[in-house]
Amino acid sequence: MGRRYKQLSLEERCTIARLHEDGQSIRQIAASLGRSASSIARELRRNTLKTKGYDPAYAWQQSRARRWKGSRMERQPALRDAVLRRLAMGYSPEQVAGRLTLEQGKPLISHESIYRFIAAQIRRTNEGAWRHYLPQARNKRGYRRRKGKTCPIPSRVSLHDRPPEAADRQHKGHWEADLMSFATGSHVLLVAQERHSRLLVAILQQGKNAAIVAENLNDLFATLPEALRKTITFDNGGEFARHQSLPLRAFFCDPHSPWQKGGIENAIGRMRRFLPRSTKADTLRQSQVSEITRIYNHTPRKCLDFKTPAEVFLQQLLHFKCESTLRLRSG
Repeated sequence: MGRRYKQLSLEERCTIARLHEDGQSIRQIAASLGRSASSIARELRRNTLKTKGYDPAYAWQQSRARRWKGSRMERQPALRDAVLRRLAMGYSPEQVAGRLTLEQGKPLISHESIYRFIAAQIRRTNEGAWRHYLPQARNKRGYRRRKGKTCPIPSRVSLHDRPPEAADRQHKGHWEADLMSFATGSHVLLVAQERHSRLLVAILQQGKNAAIVAENLNDLFATLPEALRKTITFDNGGEFARHQSLPLRAFFCDPHSPWQKGGIENAIGRMRRFLPRSTKADTLRQSQVSEITRIYNHTPRKCLDFKTPAEVFLQQLLHFKCESTLRLRSG
């Protein structure tokens, strides 16, 4: 068997610098470190600078640079294609990494590696188009605070009076809802999300009239089992003033605190990737909205162990259908 070569460590390089500065010969340095004289000679020849002599920190950096062979996505075209294909479908890097792990039964790549690869491509090619592979395609991360007027809500019940189980995403049948508006056009999207499964429903409607909002929500919840329509949480917009007509209890966030219904806020942020604020709302069709919602509901989520919202919600429906069938048979 051939001998295996072990790279010089940073500590060994510091020792070489100290002994070399003390005037010891190459063979003396090699004997002190238990290395061959040729290894020490090669190390000094490669990394001795004209201005400052042998620099162990510089030598260590150069050694790491020589061994680096590019990121895994650059070295494995099949993995790169699989990752980019899912990013183009709207997955986040974390969703891509988690879903690949779920499908392959072992970790293939981390989400941080994907972020670094995209950042490296932006720097290398000087093309900003690469950022569109990332969620929201923003140059900077963070939230912008907006101040707005609140409309008095009749019979308003605070979110703080909501049943404890409604705050726990482990229980089914609790919803959040909001309106998603655009810069131009009179149409808006009424979006509602089930807190446990993260299933999203989006309905295109004309304007923000409270009666239309209540009618659309009633049509939505009329199709669901009673066990899947327990509570719903809104902000303080006047469009939710007719909440008393809904078949589930309504609760409201504190003024200027939309983060208290963070699930739907997150969902709207994800939908903005497909429907940015600059979208001409009056040209939208419900079929387009339904297709975008379908993509959203079939995208794996980390919070669901990389299952999709559609998969989790379908399990809930099947569970309640089985329960109903058993009750009928026992009756």
